[in-house]
Amino acid sequence: MFETNIVVVGNVLTAPEWRRTSNNNALVANFRIASTARRYDRETGRWVDGNSLRVRVSAWRKLAEGVASSITVGDPVVVYGRIYTRDWIDDDNNNRVSYEMEAFAIGHDLARGRARFYRSKPAAGNSMIEGPDSDAIVGGETSVALAEEEIPVGFGDGLPERVPEEEEPGFLEVVARFADETAEAGDDPDPVVPVSAPPVETRRVRRASRREPVAA
Repeated sequence: MFETNIVVVGNVLTAPEWRRTSNNNALVANFRIASTARRYDRETGRWVDGNSLRVRVSAWRKLAEGVASSITVGDPVVVYGRIYTRDWIDDDNNNRVSYEMEAFAIGHDLARGRARFYRSKPAAGNSMIEGPDSDAIVGGETSVALAEEEIPVGFGDGLPERVPEEEEPGFLEVVARFADETAEAGDDPDPVVPVSAPPVETRRVRRASRREPVAA
């Protein structure tokens, strides 16, 4: 009846792995994310790691393609989705509980870096390639891993070559470049007009003249 939707901010622990469910042959990309809290230790005067949350994230359909081609191990990401627990029994007959998250939206944490968005072109058809590898449970459903040659989208596919960080322009360089291009085109940028404070309206208060008491 009720679903628990949360936002997890953390780092990618494992590279996205393509899998296919055994019931309806749906493609899914799985990876793990770790979110560690930071707290200030007054005794040492330093920031230290606090409690940590590790969860397995599942991305389906178009989101899976974007995840597989855009994120890798160590990337800071923001994941929004539905979280739940799955109970299972391992090979030693021990009861286990795993935390899983079905992602609705995934993006890079821009507070820790920069990125550029490239819109995906509509696909001509749906790629369904045969060739199961091994079994796994995804969202309570059995799935099989895709071989390397079967993966439809890999990391970096469809993206231009990344510019090294030392060659990326800074904010001031971008502003200066824009000003130069505007001057060469002959377009004067909008002048900055100083805004003066509005005049203070003064009101004159007319005092009533004092009247002498009149004898009865």
